[in-house]
Amino acid sequence: MSNNYEDFYNAHMMEGRVCCVAYTLNGDQPVISTHIGDQPLFYIDEEEIIEEEDNLDLEELGLLAEEIQTLKEEIMGLNEDIKRMHVPEKTLNIYAEFSENAESISEEMNFYLNQKEQNTRLNKVLETLKESRLAAAYLDVAEEYNITIAMSEQVENAFYDRRVGTILLYPHMDLNDQILLLSRELRRHWQHRQGVLINPMTFAPENAILINRAQEADLAVSIVRIAWELQLAGNKDVWERVENAPLGDLARSFAREAFANFRTINDGTAAAATFESWFLSERCRAKDKQIIKLMLADYKGYVFDDKQSSGHITDELIANLGKMPFGKNYLSTHVTTISEDPIFNEIRDRSSANFLWFIKFERSFKETEQESVNEGTEDIRHDLLRENGAEHEYSSNNSAIILELSDYRKHQAKKDHAQKNQKTADIIELKRWSHEG
Repeated sequence: MSNNYEDFYNAHMMEGRVCCVAYTLNGDQPVISTHIGDQPLFYIDEEEIIEEEDNLDLEELGLLAEEIQTLKEEIMGLNEDIKRMHVPEKTLNIYAEFSENAESISEEMNFYLNQKEQNTRLNKVLETLKESRLAAAYLDVAEEYNITIAMSEQVENAFYDRRVGTILLYPHMDLNDQILLLSRELRRHWQHRQGVLINPMTFAPENAILINRAQEADLAVSIVRIAWELQLAGNKDVWERVENAPLGDLARSFAREAFANFRTINDGTAAAATFESWFLSERCRAKDKQIIKLMLADYKGYVFDDKQSSGHITDELIANLGKMPFGKNYLSTHVTTISEDPIFNEIRDRSSANFLWFIKFERSFKETEQESVNEGTEDIRHDLLRENGAEHEYSSNNSAIILELSDYRKHQAKKDHAQKNQKTADIIELKRWSHEG
């Protein structure tokens, strides 16, 4: 059977009609063949293969072998580079800081300090601030006026409530942010005690803009200086926080002067440079919009209505704003420049300038209207007094008797007595003015 199968397979396989497989199991052949299909699994044309081998050039084979060797060398080189690859130390530090920040953020989001922990955090903030000479002076002033410093979840970040004498600090913040924000509110309390924490709304519109800017700039100057002093004391984290925060440009201005000459810290040069940098930034635009919105909603008017007196008080306020617990006043020598230079008082935002013009026009219109009303009232009163003969009171040079209007009988008796002695006294009968005529 095997011979017949082989003949059958060879005959039909070469013709390409069927494909069969024969196999044995332990020396026995249980079946003759297994039919797979009517197509062969593969077809080899021996003549074509021989022809292709004849066409191959030995030079081409050599070039192909060289290319293969080159690829192998490149692969080996890549493997060696991969083995030598390592993460730089700077990158590792970045990863570590990122992990710490992520951990702290998750803690702040999911964990709230109890009262004991809040007190511990507050003590740590206060102890850190005492390392700064300026902040320590602010704390002494706060203690002198019995100012309470406490943690509270009722404020957004930090707030000085001068009505009750309390500085509140939000507990669930980064430690460095708490230090900087408390520094700001301690300076605000200092402004209050120096008499310069005046509501800008009490000034004329153009002066209110300048006062509002100067007060905010002074707070920023104090924050930067305290951070610099903490860095000198060895606490560099707070200064790094300032440099990487929106106050970075102000920090660089202060550091540039302080590095050049350390005496500029106390003589006010570094603080004045920081103050000027605040006005050169876009912070003026944001603060102007805030104060102008308040002006548009104001219904009480201004305390300092006279333009000349308002400007004079503005100059004095700016001069006192630069006072420090120690060292020179960093603004006293620059008052004239601040009041006249457009860098400090020009409205840069077009919409804010238009609103300010509208506010000034409306205020001028109200003043003119009020003057007209007052002049009309004076004319009416003058006519009524003339009709009642009251002009004689202002032109007479004779002595007069003081009348007690509360006792009608006594008044009548004195009137009769005066009629008998007309040469020595004139009796004036006063009538209450009434709008009814």
